[in-house]
Amino acid sequence: MIDQKLIDLLVCPLTHDRLRLEGDWLVNVRWGIRYPVRNGIPVMLLEEAEWPEGIHSLEEMKQKIQQASGGTVPPMAP
Repeated sequence: MIDQKLIDLLVCPLTHDRLRLEGDWLVNVRWGIRYPVRNGIPVMLLEEAEWPEGIHSLEEMKQKIQQASGGTVPPMAP
């Protein structure tokens, strides 16, 4: 189990949005990107993330975020 104080400090590494705990996943509250929690440790790597339904890659996720934000996107991982 992850302490709520830690969850409150963590943000999505891609969008910097807040996260919520859902079972063994930390989920981006805005975009639905899911990061696994293994043995109580959040794995906040984009390579380990599960994308929302209909998104199959990091590039597709970045494009969706850019389209939704009118081309302005927070600094993202390369």
